[in-house]
Amino acid sequence: MFEKLVPGQEIESTVVAINGDTIFIDMSAKSEGVIASAEFADANGNLSVKEGDKIKAYFIGEKNGEMRFTTKIAGDAADDSMLENAFKNHIPVEGHVEKEIKGGFEVTIGGKRSFCPYSQMGFRQKEEPAYYVGRTLSFIISEYKEGGKNILVSNRKVMEAEYQDQLSGLSSKITVGSVVTGTVKEIASFGAFIDIDGFQALIPISEIGYERVADVHDVLSVGDEVTGKVINADWSRERVSVSLKALKKSPWDAAAERIKEGDKIDGTISKVADFGFFVQLEPGIDGLVHVSTLEDVDRNTNLKKVYKIGQKFSVVVKSIDAASKRISLIPATTTEQDAIAASYLGSQDDDGDTYNPFAALLKK
Repeated sequence: MFEKLVPGQEIESTVVAINGDTIFIDMSAKSEGVIASAEFADANGNLSVKEGDKIKAYFIGEKNGEMRFTTKIAGDAADDSMLENAFKNHIPVEGHVEKEIKGGFEVTIGGKRSFCPYSQMGFRQKEEPAYYVGRTLSFIISEYKEGGKNILVSNRKVMEAEYQDQLSGLSSKITVGSVVTGTVKEIASFGAFIDIDGFQALIPISEIGYERVADVHDVLSVGDEVTGKVINADWSRERVSVSLKALKKSPWDAAAERIKEGDKIDGTISKVADFGFFVQLEPGIDGLVHVSTLEDVDRNTNLKKVYKIGQKFSVVVKSIDAASKRISLIPATTTEQDAIAASYLGSQDDDGDTYNPFAALLKK
């Protein structure tokens, strides 16, 4: 049960009913808590809350047995006492940005002029000053002096508080292991950023798929909707990482059934290192050709000058450990070379006997 409230006191309660232009909140008491629905409606009249949702609001007084609350004080209805109360209790107040002046903006709140410095207008994504002029925004009164003749306000503090509330809500549902859906907003060389309910998370390039990705643009585009699994969530640093491949079947799951020791495979070089290079045998499965198995090459050879990513290379599977996702390879002649050799030798076969070049000459 709530203790006796004083004007300006902030509470957190649950929406128990929505009726027309009024939202009723649980006060655990005989009297009801009410707040105007308009405070939670967008330009089209759609409400951002529903029954059962938790909301934060400020107590502004009691009338006709109802305890009245607000998320902000409407500027045109704010008198001197309400503005002073808003200042003392850090209650957001609506203000109209009249014009740009030296150092910031002139803002009208409840018929009084106030000043908002450039540094206190907007949050993170800053707009040009002209963007704010003419708009009605929410402000926190930072200073209230000389009976309201000297008022300093901040829009940034309101937006920072809203952002922290948003993060708090997201951190409870976007946790390691959860599956989320977002929209690709930006692509970088190291991955892609996706928007999840207003928060940007990163899909590292290595987590896009099992197949090696050289350029993110080849597989993702801005505007794409993707679903992935959260693999890291550090909300103290506001960093969340998402994996798309975590929801895909690993090509290694049945690799031992498809790839056997002794198999000859024509692959593609996917990565070159000092100790050898990796060959992609199929999408998502690479094996290592160690430098010690290469002819005319020693440990002082710069392999990156001899072998190039994307180069075709034929190998023989020396060993495979699917559980550890490791395949050891050795160089081999290409299957095309084998086919040519087999065709050549077959064409020289003399009634099943070993080919004899002198006998072939006598037949001419």
